[in-house]
Amino acid sequence: ITVPVADPGAWATAMNNLGIVPMGLTGQQLGFDPNLGIITPINPMMAGISLVQSHPVAAELPVIKEIIHCKNCTLFPQNPNLPPPSTRERPPGCKTVFVGGLPENATEEIVKEVFDQCGEIVAIRKSKKNFCHIRFIEEFMVDKALYLSGYRMRIGSSTDKKDSGRIHVDFAQARDDLYEWECKQRLLAREERHRRKIQEDWLRPPSPPPIMHFSEHEAALLAEKLKDDNKFSDATAVLFTWIDRGEVNRRTANHFYSMIQSANSHVRRLMNEKAQHEEEMELAKEHFKNSLLAILTQFEQITAVFTAATRQKAWDHFSKAQRKNIDIWRKQSEELRNAHSEDIMGIRREEEMEMSDEDLEENPCKKMRMEDTVLSAQTCALREENDSLRWQLDAYRNEVELLKKEQGKMYRTEEDHTQEQQLHFLQQTMQNMQQQLLRLQEELKGKELELEQAKDEQHYLEGEVLIRGNICSLTSLLCCLSLHTGIISTFLHVHPFGANIEYLWSYIQRLDTKISAGELERLMVRLPNMFQQEFSGVGATLEKRWKFCGFETLKSV
Repeated sequence: ITVPVADPGAWATAMNNLGIVPMGLTGQQLGFDPNLGIITPINPMMAGISLVQSHPVAAELPVIKEIIHCKNCTLFPQNPNLPPPSTRERPPGCKTVFVGGLPENATEEIVKEVFDQCGEIVAIRKSKKNFCHIRFIEEFMVDKALYLSGYRMRIGSSTDKKDSGRIHVDFAQARDDLYEWECKQRLLAREERHRRKIQEDWLRPPSPPPIMHFSEHEAALLAEKLKDDNKFSDATAVLFTWIDRGEVNRRTANHFYSMIQSANSHVRRLMNEKAQHEEEMELAKEHFKNSLLAILTQFEQITAVFTAATRQKAWDHFSKAQRKNIDIWRKQSEELRNAHSEDIMGIRREEEMEMSDEDLEENPCKKMRMEDTVLSAQTCALREENDSLRWQLDAYRNEVELLKKEQGKMYRTEEDHTQEQQLHFLQQTMQNMQQQLLRLQEELKGKELELEQAKDEQHYLEGEVLIRGNICSLTSLLCCLSLHTGIISTFLHVHPFGANIEYLWSYIQRLDTKISAGELERLMVRLPNMFQQEFSGVGATLEKRWKFCGFETLKSV
């Protein structure tokens, strides 16, 4: 299709209105041949050419339609001042258009020639009443066909009314289009269900492995798995399934007993692991407690700095804004310190509650030490709270003194009244603090008295335990001495001529290996009424013998 153009600029304007931006207005990019005087651009009504603008065009600019020349007819655009032709609501999947207002002499070939530029045509159903239905192969081709709505068609160069007519293009509702659209929607729904099923299968947790049936071979393999720590969980699941199925009978009872015994052997390992974890937890608790104590110490140092700053000799040199900030910071640090102190006290209370009553009853000294520790902790907490209240009282006193000084310098105004109220409030607060301080001091004294009483009781119990130990040791010693005395008396009574100390010691050592010959001799020397020492022999044969004389003393009496 060629269009004779006298002015290339007019064609460029028409191309811009159709959404095809020209590369240049005077160059060869548009296909303009100055020798022939015609321009052959790409027709926007050809198949595959979309009317969507490649660059946005200002909405104020009206779309100017140009004359379209075909082989057997010519299409003239409508007056641009008239409103655009109306269309009905687009049916889903519409591929068919209704074309009305055709000339009476228009044939199917002419209609196909005009609308073939919009895209591939599947079918044309022409009626005798100057309208037809055209079905395209794709949906976007319908939009191109709607562009021709409002054009006046003239067949050839005839001026007869039967050869001209204003065509109207609108959406048509066809059952074939609706059926294809529904099929497409069902296909998309099937694909979506398939995709969801695949995703659900992928996200679904894997099924547990199947449990094999019982046999002697499988029982032997399971017994080996039960001994392995890494495979113990899976093996116990299989063992539970076999027992639940009823595989235990007289023939297999020994196998199952051995497997149950293997499972029971892991109890000690589990208890050791539990003890190890508990030990790690205790270490972690101790580390946490030490960290909290370090933090509390630093808070105490910061609070001491603020307390030193609020004293009279340093407080007067700060401005009002600086005093306000220091006061705010001091209150915040004291609140944080008190919160951390409460946390530490809570940890200590938990540790005290964890101690069992049996341990306390078995060891009274340990009980007293624990009570001393608790009392010491409470005493320290009361002292810290006492110091905190004392520091707050000093701060309030400083504020009261500052208010008094400012009151003496300023006149009696409304501000003085407000300051008096603040002064009265501070005085009441100070009185309450003093009362609370006195109460805490009394509690501190009571705790100290309890601590002294507990110490006295501890010393008394320790002395009593020591005395009982000495009595037990003396009793055991006396029993041992009486036993040795009886053995020696019996031995010497059997030997009426006496026996030397070495012979006697060799006999006693068989019964008590810890005693020595010197200890035996000292024992018999201490008892002259029972044992008597005699010398026999002359010169080199002189020998010292011991005799039993207990019965002789009785006869003399």
